[in-house]
Amino acid sequence: MSSANRSNNVGGALVSRPSPHNDRSQIRNRPFVIATFAMTADGKVTTKNFGPVDFTSREDKLHLFRQRAVADAVLLGHTSLERDNVRLGVPAELQELRIKRGQSRSPIRVIVSNKGRIDDRLKIFQFGISPIIIFSTKRMPPKNQEALRKTATLHLTNTTEVDLAAMLKTLRNQYNVRTVACEGGPTLFRSLLEQGFIDQLNLTIAPYMFGGGKAPTLTGLSKEFLPASVHCWLVEMHTVGNECFLTYRIKHQRRRRSSTGSPRND
Repeated sequence: MSSANRSNNVGGALVSRPSPHNDRSQIRNRPFVIATFAMTADGKVTTKNFGPVDFTSREDKLHLFRQRAVADAVLLGHTSLERDNVRLGVPAELQELRIKRGQSRSPIRVIVSNKGRIDDRLKIFQFGISPIIIFSTKRMPPKNQEALRKTATLHLTNTTEVDLAAMLKTLRNQYNVRTVACEGGPTLFRSLLEQGFIDQLNLTIAPYMFGGGKAPTLTGLSKEFLPASVHCWLVEMHTVGNECFLTYRIKHQRRRRSSTGSPRND
């Protein structure tokens, strides 16, 4: 795909499993990372109170499920997990499509948390639909480690923040993950973006405007500019009702920052 297309439904290339692409030659020893977000017309991804996203249509929610279903793993930051309290599963019909493609019934569920204070009573831990992997640090309290090990595999480091490069390498080499669906939140997305680890962005624009300086945008609440401008090119566009579904590929810089680019808050 080299140009934007219009359609009346969300399908085709927007939900197909990523195929080898020219920019994949720059990806070494890590999965292809696809981020999926919805935002208002003025660029807000949630409210100032960081409430669950409920300003999009049923079609957008189905779109999210379809994007999740093509990936080998779905990735979510701890803050977003607590806010939305989701299972990170996929509907039965999409599970069947995964089986036909030779994938597992549901994608691996991956959580990132610097401090590791994750409540084991969240919905994700109550449903054994697929393996759960948590990347955190040894800042995770012992009681949380004990509780979470009953339902998840823990990867804890001696650092204060999760090394995202090491995380992606582990997913690729130890779990054979070739495609990751990142569903937020903005802080995790920005950290991945700054390090050059976002390869595709699926963006839904909803017909609302929130305003407000405390409502986060796609790259969070940081007042700092990105270390370098990120160039995207539009490869697909669909409209359904008053919503617009966009797919961008990310142009990677030849030289990346050397820092870990880990999430800056938890």
